[in-house]
Amino acid sequence: MTVPETDAELLVRSRQGDESAFLLLYRRLESPLYRFALNMTGSPASAEDITQEAFLALLREDCGYQPERGTLSAYLFGIARKLVLRHQDRNRPYVELELGDTEWQYPERAAGPDPMREILEREALELLRRAVVSLPRRYREVVVLCDLQEIDYAEAADLLGCPVGTVRSRLHRARALLLEKLQPRREPRPDPNTWNTARSLI
Repeated sequence: MTVPETDAELLVRSRQGDESAFLLLYRRLESPLYRFALNMTGSPASAEDITQEAFLALLREDCGYQPERGTLSAYLFGIARKLVLRHQDRNRPYVELELGDTEWQYPERAAGPDPMREILEREALELLRRAVVSLPRRYREVVVLCDLQEIDYAEAADLLGCPVGTVRSRLHRARALLLEKLQPRREPRPDPNTWNTARSLI
């Protein structure tokens, strides 16, 4: 039984000009990176550009990846984060979401079509993604990394260059902000379980 090559081994082959190794590495790591960029920018086009730029950075001679310091996936997220920040600095703080993107569409249910339920779920999903994109950057980052990408607090802290405690406090505040945005204004304090339900839509 052949043991699959590690990401670091594929990177070495990719930097030596092996296109098949780069393709395999891209297929292995592209999806979570794209979702991160999409959740941060709200723009599928920008997310695609950021994902491609992050991978191309790996092939440059000055690529600073060191396997002993962490995973290649974490390193790529670090590159993508810098590219996202650059993108946001060039554009207005709030980016309108580009509707119709298949990445965000709610999947069809096996039990059969229910048009009214599907409409309601899509409306809820649109509200959720708009709420995430409208968060201040420091809160949006921790929500995207820890809640949507399911990266652990320690790795998120390393990516963001801050203590784990800061990640926890920002995440707590971010969730509270999201609940405020997602709850009707006339209702009393939101149910803490609402965020878990909303998160499952993504």
